[in-house]
Amino acid sequence: MAYVKLYRSELRHNFEYLDALFKKNGIKWGITTKLLCGNRDFINEVINLGVGEVHDSRISNLKVVKKVDPETVTIYIKPPPKDTIPELIKYADISLNTELSTMHELSEEAVRQDRIHKVIIMIEMGDLREGVMRDDLVDFYEKVFRLPGIEVVGLGTNLNCLHGVMPDGDKLIQLALYKQIIELRFKKEIPLVSGGTTVTIPLLLRNQLPDGINHFRVGEALFFGKDLFSDGIIEGMSDQVMELYTQIIEISEKPLVPTGDMGVNPQGKTTQIKTEDMGKTAYRAIVDIGTLDIQPNYLIPVNENITITDASSDMLVLDVGENPSKYKVGDKIRFKLKYMGALGLMSSDYIEKKVAD
Repeated sequence: MAYVKLYRSELRHNFEYLDALFKKNGIKWGITTKLLCGNRDFINEVINLGVGEVHDSRISNLKVVKKVDPETVTIYIKPPPKDTIPELIKYADISLNTELSTMHELSEEAVRQDRIHKVIIMIEMGDLREGVMRDDLVDFYEKVFRLPGIEVVGLGTNLNCLHGVMPDGDKLIQLALYKQIIELRFKKEIPLVSGGTTVTIPLLLRNQLPDGINHFRVGEALFFGKDLFSDGIIEGMSDQVMELYTQIIEISEKPLVPTGDMGVNPQGKTTQIKTEDMGKTAYRAIVDIGTLDIQPNYLIPVNENITITDASSDMLVLDVGENPSKYKVGDKIRFKLKYMGALGLMSSDYIEKKVAD
């Protein structure tokens, strides 16, 4: 059976790298765990790192966090659906918000549960996902900060996640200035300016992060060491925190080119025949995963002699050339993972999850 393995030592290495970086720059941060899809064992490993703050976009996942450690600060990182508000108030200490009507319902539910719910107001800075329009921010804040049961603890923004808009000094300076405007206008302290995610880390490393950005929400860099500016790995970090292990269920020498009348396959693709491959053969290994679990382009074979041919719903076909590694049925094939691929695997009940040192 295929499984995802999380390496405790690699996770700790990346955490210590990031924690030292943020502490050196006086920045608070938390770990975004939506990748883990509520897996209790993996969440326990994250909490044991000692970060003290966990972010997620699913309330069911925050429930797991609170069961593992009630003292961990939990942040719900998207505007909440209204029918989830009672559970949100119960399991999320902080939430990111953009809608006034939602804020009113959060206020009513917080009062009902006799709680103070903290919020970070998200501001639209160009990527056109969630965020209050900048011209509306002062009016929005004025209507929110007096709501009973609500405490505005921060302003934030999200970049890169939808249209790929990258953070830069100008955008982040503007974000920090909104904090000053709000504080001067309303005489209320805004402790957090949450302008940092994995994509912002390279600015920090290059000493290009504007003053005032003091909170980061980080997932991909922790689990994959990713530098989203270069599409490489941040120097000093590991890209082997999580790997996929699959098992060979068939291996034999076969032609490179299919034969017969060609139609559209179940994925809607039509195979293009390469004339230079006519008459050639290679060893083809089939492993026990498919597109039901992950898209092949999110997989990176650890063995550089392996190339991915394609996949059907439950089987992935690999070209292992002349099979120099002498693979046989039952052997394991390892893959590094891209973020979106790992997300699919973690949400699949068909893929086992393991922790290893």
